[in-house]
Formats: sequence, structure tokens, C-alpha cells
Amino acid sequence: MSYDPPRPVGRLLLTPEDREAPARTVRLRQLGLGERPEPALDAFAVGLAERAGAPYAMVNFVAEHGQFLAGLHCPHPGSLPGRSLPREVGFCPHVVVRRRALALEDVRDYPRFATNPIVDEYGIRSYLGAPLADSTGMVLGTVCVADAVPRRWGRDGLETIKAVAAQLARHLEGTAGAFW
Repeated sequence: MSYDPPRPVGRLLLTPEDREAPARTVRLRQLGLGERPEPALDAFAVGLAERAGAPYAMVNFVAEHGQFLAGLHCPHPGSLPGRSLPREVGFCPHVVVRRRALALEDVRDYPRFATNPIVDEYGIRSYLGAPLADSTGMVLGTVCVADAVPRRWGRDGLETIKAVAAQLARHLEGTAGAFW
């Protein structure tokens, strides 16, 4: 397997370098995740969107050469680029590499994120995501919500998305029951 490091643009590195990507790709294959839509994860995304009051919700697995939205809720078909995305699109690769939740109330306030294709091409203005880590500590992807308008996610939103991500991670490995 090969891995192409991110390209710098000016002084900003738009997509973070992801040294764990090859190992994550192997782990996702072992778990049978990240290659096809999962109806249970779509249902999970619907519940997450309702809980967060957000029009978009996703369960995103980030592999070596791209991302896959195995769970997706969006208000209009075609309002996002589809389920398979390059690593350069969106904010989830940043969450995965940082291994920490990320709350962006207005992505245009952050030069690193304002030029991301998801902003201008698809109108995403706010984002809240948390890492989805398995029992080995490997971050497989994210659980996230987004909106087309700036919004305050607040401490409660941040704590909720982190708790939901941890709950889903346990469920994916078979150590928990229902999503909610």
C-alpha cells in the first residue's frame, strides 16, 4: 500500500498528514466497515440529526485513500457529494488525525477550514465531530453533524457528540446494545 502525504497550500497544510491511515485501512477491513452503506448506521445518523437538531449527520470512516460515509442523513439527495469522498473534502480527517473532537461554529472564521471544498461547493457552514475509536485505540473515523448556517454547538453539543461516538464504537465491536 502507498500513501500520498498531503500537499501544502501556501503556509497552510489543508489536509493533515495521517501516519495511521494504512493501519486504519486494514482495521476497517477486519471489521467489515467503510466500503458500503450500512442501513443501521443510516438510522443512527437520522437519530443523531434529530438529537442535535442538525440537517446533516454522518458516520464517516477515514481510510488510506479516502473517506466513506457508511451512515448518512442529509436533507436533500445530492446536497452532499455522495458517500465516497477524497481525504481533502470535509473536516473529519482533521478529527481523525488530531484524535479529538472539533466544533466549528462558523467554518469561515478559520482560515484552515474556510477554503475546504465542502464549504463553497456544498454550503456547509458549521461542523461538530468526534473521533470514533475502537477498543484498540485506533481512530476509525468520526461521528459528526453539520449545518448550512453558523451555529453554536456549545459545551453540551461537544459532550453529546463525544458520548455518542463512544457509544457507537462499543456497539460496532458488539459490546453494547441499541444505539440510543
